[in-house]
Amino acid sequence: MIGAMLAAFEPPTTKDFVWGCWGPSLKIAGAEFCVNFIIFLVLFGFVLFVAFFYFGLRRANVVPGKLQSMAELGIQFVRENIAFPMLGPDADHWMPLLATLFFAIFFWNIFEVVPGINFAPTSRLAFPLVMAIVAWVTFNVVGIKKHGPIGYLKHVMFPPGAPAFLYILLVPIEFITQILVRPITLSVRLTANFLAGHFLLAVFFVGTIAMLQGGWIAIFAPFSFAISILLVGFEIFVSVLQAFIFAILTASYIGGAVAEEH
Repeated sequence: MIGAMLAAFEPPTTKDFVWGCWGPSLKIAGAEFCVNFIIFLVLFGFVLFVAFFYFGLRRANVVPGKLQSMAELGIQFVRENIAFPMLGPDADHWMPLLATLFFAIFFWNIFEVVPGINFAPTSRLAFPLVMAIVAWVTFNVVGIKKHGPIGYLKHVMFPPGAPAFLYILLVPIEFITQILVRPITLSVRLTANFLAGHFLLAVFFVGTIAMLQGGWIAIFAPFSFAISILLVGFEIFVSVLQAFIFAILTASYIGGAVAEEH
């Protein structure tokens, strides 16, 4: 019976993250470009994100309906918990970017727990990396605009209050951590969470099905299923949390780049 259960159990692998092309493809410099399941989810999530705010706010009423209330609460959440704490008076200027990052990431993340989809496109590094590069370009450009190229590098690499001899160590460390590593950490953090989440959900749900086919071992299936449901709730929480972390770190980096000299 155990053998039958093991035979029925197909563990998730990295092949879960590789999808073939839907229709024709285009090769440019050895790279293949096409529409597949992951690209579809990215486009579908973006359409849902735009549609949510379009239909929620296109005819705003003094007494809001349910969809308008949800859209307004979402914007208020980003404004009061991300933009203002990190950027102060400049918060409204950056709201389009921060709200877009937060809600786009959330809509893509939540696909992880949608029945029939069960896959978050943010678990593929390319998409979080593109958003991280957008954030990286933004905070560096505004920092250079604020302080000038030399002033910005000085602002970033020479933390105030340190003894002069320590700058031999601090300058390269600050350059690497403040300039080079930030887009990597932003993207890897988001990808790793949903890569791990996909494997966890797959293991427990597929394991539950395998146990139900394994004779007496089926007595453990309810426990596996209960853990699966708990993990779904946890993934919903992580979907919001990771969108929040990405947006608030972006706001923090922008705020640090435009901060006045110490």
